[in-house]
Formats: sequence, C-alpha cells, structure tokens
Amino acid sequence: MAADVSHAVLITGCSTGIGRATAKFLAERDLTVYATARKVESIQDLEEHGCKTLQLDVTDEDSMKNAVAAVEEQEGAVGALVNNAGYSLSGAIESVSMDEVRPQFETNVFGLIRMCQLVLPGMRRQRHGRIVNVSSMGGKVTFPGGGVYHATKHAVEGLSDVLRWEVKAFGIDVSIIEPGLIRTEYGHKAVSALDRATVEDGPYAKFNAQVSATTKGAYAGTMSRMAAEPEAVSRAIHKAITRRRPRPRYLITLGARVMIATRRILPDRGWDAMMASQFKRPQP
Repeated sequence: MAADVSHAVLITGCSTGIGRATAKFLAERDLTVYATARKVESIQDLEEHGCKTLQLDVTDEDSMKNAVAAVEEQEGAVGALVNNAGYSLSGAIESVSMDEVRPQFETNVFGLIRMCQLVLPGMRRQRHGRIVNVSSMGGKVTFPGGGVYHATKHAVEGLSDVLRWEVKAFGIDVSIIEPGLIRTEYGHKAVSALDRATVEDGPYAKFNAQVSATTKGAYAGTMSRMAAEPEAVSRAIHKAITRRRPRPRYLITLGARVMIATRRILPDRGWDAMMASQFKRPQP
C-alpha cells in the first residue's frame, strides 16, 4: 500500500461511552485519531491521550462538512470513519412524540449516511478506506418498548450491507459492530424519555414504567453483570480498521450471541410469546 495513504481515524460521538473508550484505545495503539463531539470542550482531555479533537454534530450539515474538511486538510483523506454517535429512545410507539422520533433518526441514521457520503470521495481517491458503523444487537432482535430505536438500528444494518457491496471495488471495507449490553450511560436518554411518557395517565403508562424499570435494571441492576466494558467494542473496532480482511460484522457479548441465535430459531409467534413472559402487554 502506498506510503501516502491516510489511515487517520475519525470517530463520532466521543463525549462518553464507546466513542470515548475507542478514541483512547486506538490512540494508544499509535493510530492517528480525530475524536469528535457536539461540544468539543467535553473531549479536550482526550488530547492528553494522543487524540486530536474536533467539533462535530451529526445533525448539522456544516458541522459534518467542516470536520471532514479539517481531517482531509491535515491527512489528505479520512482513512477510517467510525460512525458511533447515537442514542436510544424507548417507549410504546403511540406514546412517543414525533419531536423525539425525528432527532433519533437524524442522529442514528441520517447523520451516519451523510458522514459516509462526505468521507467516501477521499477514500475513493486513495483507493483505501474503512467505514465502521456501530449498530447493536437491537438491529437484529426487538424488545417491547424499543420500536423507534430498533427501527434506526435495523436501518443501519441494511444501509451497511448495501454500502459494503457498493464500495468494495474502490478498496473500501465496511464493517458493522453489533454490541449487546455495554456498561455505559447509553440507557439514560431512553429512561428519561420513558419517565416523561409515564407522567401522564394513558393506555401505555404502566407499560412504559415497566420498560423504564427494566432498562434501568439492565444498566444498573443484576442484569448488568452480563454487560461488557466499552473496551470490548473498542477491540472489535480496532480489528475492523486494521485487519487486512475485516469481518462484515462483529457481534459482541455472549448475551447478544444467545439472543440473536434464539431469534433465528424461534418463529415470530414464539418470539412474541417469549417477550410476553418478560413484559406485561399494554391493556385496555
């Protein structure tokens, strides 16, 4: 591979969790890392770990263009894009405000697409690039109360599969990261949306309260023992960026493997019955 090929890594959503851990992990392994966040002051400390920092909001066109342009000015091209920015919105579909649904898609799906569009010309010019899209086991299986979030992650799965095929001949590989439960603050936004939905009485108030309690338990209760640390995801992202032939998918945590395998085996009614054993259906 030519010496002037850029291998610089641009990561979205580095203020907390997986993004922050991955920025540190890759920089410690001597990769050139551009860590980004909506509020750049929230990631200034990453410079002490060898990262370069940029402001990047995946819901803002100018912000995305400026970040990619800054990397290209310094490096020639973005060598690897890690689309990590995202969050989880939960609640019964009828009870979720469209004012919350739209930002969920803007962040988890539309921003991801646009970032790919912006880095691909540079990757094609140098005939090399890696795109790593952080999805979830929620892109393969669904749980009650997670309809909007699952819709975004199913979209990421489909987009990534098509993109992988479209850009292969340009020397660009696309990988999907499918984490199970990871010990981060990721569940907080989902819980806060559910808490708002349970303030008012309605047909889904009790159901949303149950999903909220389940989500809190997954991130802070006994279920969290099955969770992995963010570094487990960072290791997979490192492989997707550095291996000669990266995998199309990296499934992370035993729990995720078990759930996805179970979903493949069970027919739709069987999965619904299993969910009904864990969640009480909304009642008239």
